[in-house]
Amino acid sequence: MATIDVRNVCKRFGKQQVVDDVSFEVVRGEIFGLLGPNGAGKTTTIRMILDIFKPDSGTISILGGPMTEDKKDRIGYLPEERGLYQDISLERGLVYLATLKGLSASEAQKRIQTWLERFDLADHKNKRIKELSKGMQQKAQLIATLVHEPELIIIDEPFSALDPVNTQMVKDLLREQRDAGKAIVMCTHQMHQVEELADRLVLINRGQSVLYGSLDEVRRRYAGQDVIVRALAPLPASLPGVDRVERENGQYRLHLTSGTTVQDLLRCLVEENIPLEQFEVALPTLDQIFIQIVTREGEAL
Repeated sequence: MATIDVRNVCKRFGKQQVVDDVSFEVVRGEIFGLLGPNGAGKTTTIRMILDIFKPDSGTISILGGPMTEDKKDRIGYLPEERGLYQDISLERGLVYLATLKGLSASEAQKRIQTWLERFDLADHKNKRIKELSKGMQQKAQLIATLVHEPELIIIDEPFSALDPVNTQMVKDLLREQRDAGKAIVMCTHQMHQVEELADRLVLINRGQSVLYGSLDEVRRRYAGQDVIVRALAPLPASLPGVDRVERENGQYRLHLTSGTTVQDLLRCLVEENIPLEQFEVALPTLDQIFIQIVTREGEAL
């Protein structure tokens, strides 16, 4: 059973169709990327999942059915905008937010101490939140999102304001949560983070789902006619079916002509007795795919 099941959901505000027939599902034990440019409908989709907005049509199932007040305690949500109380101490603010999710004050305090130590915030627990750096506040919001051990985690720009060390810490934490069977929805503009973490993704553009599937499926779907080769001997000046050759980082990037297959090239290299260390189709980055789709959709208007 899917943790989130979004089916043919639409949402309009006035004359603007913000979400238009979007469908996807998120299952336990995966990190799911919810992607799209600014104004694509991502935030509206998240708010419908959380039952803040009601869809005009379509259905959304959360944790096995419609959203209920009890289910909200089983969800952890990290919004892009920080929502911490600025004028109270870090520990007091986190304990209060944890009690809103059903924990007793004593249990919340015990769990929060563990999280503060993990995030190197224990020495700052008595500081007012507005006295903390942006990175510290981001880590505090992550604690508030996770302290009640939610089954479903929805995080919007989780790496905002984090330095490389803390970014890696959060990546490790997300993988840990996924491996524990949690369902994680990650909304971010940082495509390289999605490539590193996401198991599957949906790309929403102009309110519509334009790309959906596993990361490997998506990259292979948009692979072109380029092949990466690392050879133990120099390549010939020209090869049949190769339009041009580029040298980069000790590798060759071969651009194939139309009608030439990867198998044709491999057969040619073997016949030329060229010893190979590496031979693979050059898969596009998610950044490249994102730009290609969004630009194409814009030109189609």
